[in-house]
Amino acid sequence: MTSKRKTAIVTGASQGIGAAVANLFLERGYNVVANSRRISQSNELLRSDNLALVDGDIALTTTADKIVDVATSRFGSIDALVNNAGIFFAKPFTEYTAEDFRALSATNLDGFIHITQRVIAQLLAQKSGGSVVSITASIADHPNLSLSASVPMITKGGINAITRSLALEYAKQGIRVNAVAPGVVDTPLLKSVPKDFLQTLSPMGVIGTSRDIAEAVLYLTEASKITGEVLNVDSGAHLGKW
Repeated sequence: MTSKRKTAIVTGASQGIGAAVANLFLERGYNVVANSRRISQSNELLRSDNLALVDGDIALTTTADKIVDVATSRFGSIDALVNNAGIFFAKPFTEYTAEDFRALSATNLDGFIHITQRVIAQLLAQKSGGSVVSITASIADHPNLSLSASVPMITKGGINAITRSLALEYAKQGIRVNAVAPGVVDTPLLKSVPKDFLQTLSPMGVIGTSRDIAEAVLYLTEASKITGEVLNVDSGAHLGKW
């Protein structure tokens, strides 16, 4: 007798952390529904019959609808969601514009709400529990003076807060909600930042990899008794000054 293959949705999955998460889930035998704006045109994903690609802006409700429809029609159910899609840029607080805030909110917050509402509704209908893991940032709860990113952290800190609230709200239904808070990671989002500076943001003096974050996401997805956790994967940066 073989067990049913589980299905995971990963947003922002064309490259970087999202691609690493999707590829690790594929390696571990999951079906994966991977989304980004133009993921069918360019991506860093393994080729697999267990992979479905969905193009679209996660800030739009129509994209969230399409992702859930593809997951349920092709694979029959949903077991896990990874909210990875997000944008980030650092600069002094007084230099952020209203357009910056709208862009950050649309992807990081609207996108989270649209897809998470629909996935949780599906998990409730299935009555078999499930997992939601979101990618936030270590500096949301543990700011670093060397990296000014106050406005993006409104969004990442908001995801930390709603993670805890949703974990409690749906605990009795077996739906676990957690977050992974990376420190410095070598991803396309930080490609323009000098590596020697990035190393100073890590107590270990090393820059994390996308695979490091993917392994933390998989752990929380499969850890059946962990919910409401914000797991820092930041080489100890959240511990304080070094």
